[in-house]
Amino acid sequence: MFVAMFVSPAFGDALPIVTVTEEQGATQYSLTLQLLALMTLLSVLPAMLLGLTSFVRIIIVLSLLRQALGTMQTPPNTVLVGIALFLTFFVMAPVFNSVYDTAIFPFLNEEISIEAAIAAAEVPVRGFMLNQTRQEDIGMFVEIVGMEAIPAPDDVPFSILAPAFITSELKSAFIIAFMIYIPFVVIDLIVASVLMSMGMMMLSPMMISMPFKLMLFVLVDGWTLVVGSLAASFAMP
Repeated sequence: MFVAMFVSPAFGDALPIVTVTEEQGATQYSLTLQLLALMTLLSVLPAMLLGLTSFVRIIIVLSLLRQALGTMQTPPNTVLVGIALFLTFFVMAPVFNSVYDTAIFPFLNEEISIEAAIAAAEVPVRGFMLNQTRQEDIGMFVEIVGMEAIPAPDDVPFSILAPAFITSELKSAFIIAFMIYIPFVVIDLIVASVLMSMGMMMLSPMMISMPFKLMLFVLVDGWTLVVGSLAASFAMP
């Protein structure tokens, strides 16, 4: 506050004013408004990365895989998030490249307006989301809001597509995790039955079954199977 008393009033006058001008049908925004839009985008970018990409499915499958193995906090949460992020970037690379080529690069070169850039960026993102979203999930949210039947997938509002996409991702993640869980549950049942038949009921079956789970997972090259299957599950037609 003490320093602010000696700041020249001219400093405030030097700041660009938020202005919106229209020339020949094109809307131009001042630098201040563009920076404000950029800061707003950066603030919501983490939520978009988590909810509108492949991250949700990947992190849920990896977390449930760790529980199925019974390794407690190994790998730790930071490692799982790192793996999920790198897999997300790999899966979403075609979408990100398309967004950059059709929206970001032309906008930075001042070839298109910000409205055109947003519209162009939405096309590949919507294509990815529609490809991964079940029709019944879209229909459920359409029924909830009381809308009429949507004639074409491209006409689905983003406010409906986003929750439908997240719901479909949750379903897909739990289906994949269930398939992963089955062999490890069988090992737990076998170990528990053997311990009960030997009268060793006080010994934890988890402590005995975990080495067998790890051995099975390593022998079948589990990480390659899980990571490869996750990446392949997002294959675009």
